[in-house]
Amino acid sequence: MKFIDLSLPIDDDLVETHDATIDRITHADGVDHFNWVVMNKKPGGQEAFDKGERVATKEEIPDGEMLSLEIVHSSVHMGSHVDAPFHYGSTCEGKPAKMIEDVPLEWCYGPGVVLDFTHLKFPDVITKERVVEALEKINYKLKPMDIVLLNTGGDKLLGTEDYVHKYVGCMPDAIEYLLDQGIKMIGIDTIGLDRPCFGMFKEFLETKDKSKIWPCHFLGRRREYCHMERLGNLGAIPRPFGFTVSCLPVRVKNAGAGWSRVVAMLDE
Repeated sequence: MKFIDLSLPIDDDLVETHDATIDRITHADGVDHFNWVVMNKKPGGQEAFDKGERVATKEEIPDGEMLSLEIVHSSVHMGSHVDAPFHYGSTCEGKPAKMIEDVPLEWCYGPGVVLDFTHLKFPDVITKERVVEALEKINYKLKPMDIVLLNTGGDKLLGTEDYVHKYVGCMPDAIEYLLDQGIKMIGIDTIGLDRPCFGMFKEFLETKDKSKIWPCHFLGRRREYCHMERLGNLGAIPRPFGFTVSCLPVRVKNAGAGWSRVVAMLDE
C-alpha cells in the first residue's frame, strides 16, 4: 500500500491573522526545565530556582539531556484541519451543532475523489457547474460518503501573501451540490473554503448583504457537513478515484475544529 501525505504542518514561521507560536525546549534546556517543574511545586521553590539552586545537575542526567518539549500556541485552524458543524454556528439543522469530538469517525475515513481545478486562477471560483464538469471529465458519479478533495494548487502559494488573499474558493451552490450527493466530508488545499475573506468582508461591509459573508460555511447551519482546509500535495495523488482518505481529527474539547494528519492510501 502507498501512503501520500496531504497535510501541512502547524508552522510558526507563517505570518497570518492568527499566527502560531511554538516554544521549543531543547534536550539540553530540558534539564533546567525539569528542575523548574519539580522545584516550582514546593514552597519557596521558585525563589530557590531563581537563586540557582537545582535538585539535579546535567551530570546526573543521562547524556546531560532531558526529553525535548514543544509547547504549541495555535488556532485549531492552523495547519491541515477538519472544521466541524459547530464552527459554522451554534445550531445545525435545528439541533445543537456537532463539535469536533462529536464528528462521526465514519465521516473521516472512506473512498476519496480528487477533482482538478488547477486551471482556475483568482478571482475564479468553484461553482456547481464546474464541479459537474470536473466529474464528467473523470467519468465518475459520486457516491454517498465519498470524501471529495478539491485540488486548486493553492498549497503552492503557502508562505506568500497570495495564500491568504488570492486563492480559488468555493461558491455555496458547489457545496450544496456535493451535499445533495450524500457527501459529508469535503477538502480543499487553500486557507479557506469560501472566497478570500478580506474580499468577502469588503463586499459585506459595503452592501450589508448577508449572502456575501462566509456563505459556504454558513450553509453548514442548514445542512450538516464537515470540511478540511489547508491540505497539500493533492496533485501527487496518481488517479482521481480508487483510493482511500483518512482525515481523523484531534479531539479538542469544546472546539469547532481539530488538526488532522490527512493521508491518501492506494493499493499499488
